Amino acid sequence: MSIPYVYDAGVLLAIDGNDRRMWVIHHLAVEEGRRLLIPSVVVGQAWRDARRQVQLGRFLHSCEVVPVGVELAKAAGVLCGKAGTGDVVDACVVNVALACGGIVFTSDPEDIAQLSAAADVKPGLVIRRL
Repeated sequence: MSIPYVYDAGVLLAIDGNDRRMWVIHHLAVEEGRRLLIPSVVVGQAWRDARRQVQLGRFLHSCEVVPVGVELAKAAGVLCGKAGTGDVVDACVVNVALACGGIVFTSDPEDIAQLSAAADVKPGLVIRRL
């Protein structure tokens, strides 16, 4: 069984900007049959205009968008409190990745690492910079 990938908004922005490296990573993950997870709030952070973001819309169809309900939202708030940060979107990414043992792909590895450290889960997250 392969390890899931969890994408943050930086991935969606890279895809929207037609970043070839990110497309290659994504296509290989799809071919490997990996679960590709995106918390729903990440979509909201990157989505602006369906007419301009057709490519991003297609990309999202190949991913599993994880709903952020009240329990995940609370967990993100708690994690932000522990980490001394206010980015609940990144905290949702970290919580989803910790729950599934996923690898986080991000444009902001420092913030993800800070949240991961505050979660105090061993082993820690594997984080890949875009």
